[in-house]
Amino acid sequence: MALQISKSLLVVLLILGQALSQSKRLPKLNAKPPARKQKSRPSVAAVEDAHQIAPPNGESAAPQARSVLVHSKPSGDMKLAFLSNTKVTCNDGTTAGYYIREQRNSKRWIVFLEGGWCCYNMETCEGRHKNSRRLTSSLEWPQTRKGTGILSAHVDENPHWWSANAVFVPYCSSDIWIGTLPKSRQAPYAFMGSLIIQEVIKDLIPKGIKHAKVLLLAGSSAGATGVLLNIDRVAALLAELEADALRVQGLADSGWFLIDTKRPRPPGCSAPFVCSPADALKKGLRMWNGILPEKCKRRFKPGEEWQCFLGQRLYPSLTTPVFVVQWLFDEEQLKLENVHLGSTGILENQRGYIQNLGRELKSSLRDIPAAFVPSCLAHTLVIKSYWTEIQVKGVPLPRALQCWGRSLQEAGQPPKPLPRGCPFRLIDSCLWPHCNPTCPALLDPAGDQES
Repeated sequence: MALQISKSLLVVLLILGQALSQSKRLPKLNAKPPARKQKSRPSVAAVEDAHQIAPPNGESAAPQARSVLVHSKPSGDMKLAFLSNTKVTCNDGTTAGYYIREQRNSKRWIVFLEGGWCCYNMETCEGRHKNSRRLTSSLEWPQTRKGTGILSAHVDENPHWWSANAVFVPYCSSDIWIGTLPKSRQAPYAFMGSLIIQEVIKDLIPKGIKHAKVLLLAGSSAGATGVLLNIDRVAALLAELEADALRVQGLADSGWFLIDTKRPRPPGCSAPFVCSPADALKKGLRMWNGILPEKCKRRFKPGEEWQCFLGQRLYPSLTTPVFVVQWLFDEEQLKLENVHLGSTGILENQRGYIQNLGRELKSSLRDIPAAFVPSCLAHTLVIKSYWTEIQVKGVPLPRALQCWGRSLQEAGQPPKPLPRGCPFRLIDSCLWPHCNPTCPALLDPAGDQES
């Protein structure tokens, strides 16, 4: 029997967490962030040196490095470039591409994979192409894109990675970045996500990535799952290209999903957030001619390989270090189970699911050495402009990433025990939504007001 509650009463379900966070609220998630005072920029070379010896007090550069100003201030925009291999395409056959902002003196690169769920049969793919054209075609992509969060070129918004070479790869393959199928008469849509990643890396070779020190392959949502599914393959490609000094690392933001295969679902349906996510992934894997990591596939019997989409199943087989960022109460995770907190009512068993989600997700991360897991109700973080403001146990995400990077620099793989005063495994201990006082403000869906 449905437990009918008003939208305002629904907020009461989270009242304890909201009361704790009332004094430290962030701006609305969809509001324009406040204007930031621009700080003086150290030179790229100075930042590269300072990054290696960053002190444990959270500063991103040595004081003497901060006093060196850059005379040519970049705009921060990334410019569109299409793949040299024009046979590697978006769903509709248009050439795939990427946005890039180069820092000639930097030895660090970040390549970011966009997210956006997937399509897995003709009905869902046709609907996606009709209603979300930018996720299936490159025809309407703008010539430039502003970098935000960890892709920002501004030191106040991005204290440790602002000086890196930044690449944003738009998601136009609808295949969670694993497809290898070209468009043809028999296949009206191409699914080439895995090949797009490979071609982007190859196109970056003439731009200097082969001689870099660090490549951070990052992504949010489906892009985060794409990171987990492709990170070892990218590392292998760069090894083949003799990038001997390059260390590959991964950053997976909001792509660590749990799927309840025992929950009954309506048969023969196509709605992505009503039907079984497992069935959608099985269908998609066949439709996309998808390739999964071999080490993970060998762990499952035929027909069950789809479980390699799940972080807790895939992670143990990875050889490349990955930092996991995950909200304990991910909005898209709730949608996968048909739980919509903005609706007028929820079922009693759905309320139980919400209460258990944090506990189960926390358990799934118990063996992950590098993680940032706030107990908040949200989805994606690392390219949000407020990403520096979210904290777990008093530590912001940029600082945790910096500490993790230092541990890899000092000890190689796997990460060494936590350096004193520099933690990078940070998981909230409270287990109800928004009990973390730095969580983003919730919005009342009835009036777009903070609740």
